[in-house]
Amino acid sequence: MPEIPVTAGPSAVDRLEEFATEWQSLDRDERVPAFRSLDPTMASDFFLGLESADRAALVGELIPQERRVWIRLLPADEAADLIQDVDEELRISLLALLDRNMRAEVEALLIYREDVAGGKMNPRYARISPEMTGQQALAYLRLQASEHIPLISYIYVVAPDDRLVGIISFRELILTPPARPIREVMNTDVVTVPEDLDQEGLAQVIQRNNLLAVPVVDPEGRMKGVVSIDDVLDVVREEATEDIQKLGGLEALDTPYFQTDFRSMIRKRGGWLSILFVGEMFTATAMSFFEAEIEKAVILAIFVPLIISSGGNSGSQASTLVIRAMALGEVGVREWWRVARREIGIGLALGVLLATIGALRISTWQLAFGSYGDVFPRLAATVALSLVGVVAWGTLAGCSLPFILRRAGFDPASASAPFVATAVDVTGLVIYFSVARLILLG
Repeated sequence: MPEIPVTAGPSAVDRLEEFATEWQSLDRDERVPAFRSLDPTMASDFFLGLESADRAALVGELIPQERRVWIRLLPADEAADLIQDVDEELRISLLALLDRNMRAEVEALLIYREDVAGGKMNPRYARISPEMTGQQALAYLRLQASEHIPLISYIYVVAPDDRLVGIISFRELILTPPARPIREVMNTDVVTVPEDLDQEGLAQVIQRNNLLAVPVVDPEGRMKGVVSIDDVLDVVREEATEDIQKLGGLEALDTPYFQTDFRSMIRKRGGWLSILFVGEMFTATAMSFFEAEIEKAVILAIFVPLIISSGGNSGSQASTLVIRAMALGEVGVREWWRVARREIGIGLALGVLLATIGALRISTWQLAFGSYGDVFPRLAATVALSLVGVVAWGTLAGCSLPFILRRAGFDPASASAPFVATAVDVTGLVIYFSVARLILLG
């Protein structure tokens, strides 16, 4: 009898990914029944993989017995993040579901804002005493590993008064002779961060020093907790998402796209859109100011989109580059003039490039169709010189706006591409018609 081939079913990982994809399309009232339908292992993996806001929304829909199970599954720092995302009444009931030790840790974390190092840290970490020997330290570390210590790549050497005095890697500890004291092998040059350091600065510290985790200390140098690279990756993603949304000309969303209600979406997008619309009204004002020039040479209107879009595009490029350089710490506020000098040169070079293309286009149409008649040479010169001026000005404005906003205390990402383009449109028209008045109309 021929053997019947057996086809393997989807793996647990595949099923989890498939469920996570379906989850995004489910309505709020459909999510709890779907979550309850999962087997315990898959449900645990899925719950631990959710964002804090999604966890909070899910836990808020569960009954108290279920809430107790799932919130106790989380480490202290993630439980604190979840509790910060719910309303005050539910926050109290969730704290009551925790055991005494866990509740004390979570309440200590809730003192801090969510976007600072103290709010991101995990109060549980691998620690040893400088007076221990290598053998004693390994035995003590083995004991801690059973208490849900999340990361043991670094072991922190802490004095009796909780002051951080050194650090040793897990590999170095294994290689330490059993009778040798830890104080003789530990590294005392430890990178630390204060409790109130904002999450963007925290991410820069970990990235700059190539760390897997960084200890958080109070002003007296006492160890408070550890922020791991996993927490920082979430921060980097949140910051990048916020900056990208601002670059698109809208207020950053606080929740995922499908969880942002209609009213919030209108409010966050409508404000900036209205400001940009009012800004574009000045473009119409500038056009009306040069109405006489347009009547004398109607052909000028044909090249208006070409001129102002070139200035807006060059400004958007410059602002995007500067904003990203600021985010990475490559450029500081005091380096504005250095950046401006560089961008002025680049803007002039780009203007000459586009002016050449524009002049070639006008020349080609004149030779092929005789489109411009006797004004052809002066029209070509007008468009070419205008492009040089508009592109150079757009580049300078685009690179300067982030510095101005940072100096004023605003987020440089607010100098979004649409905002720069709107600002450059008006000045671009003034430059274009001023050049036309001098060259084309005498």
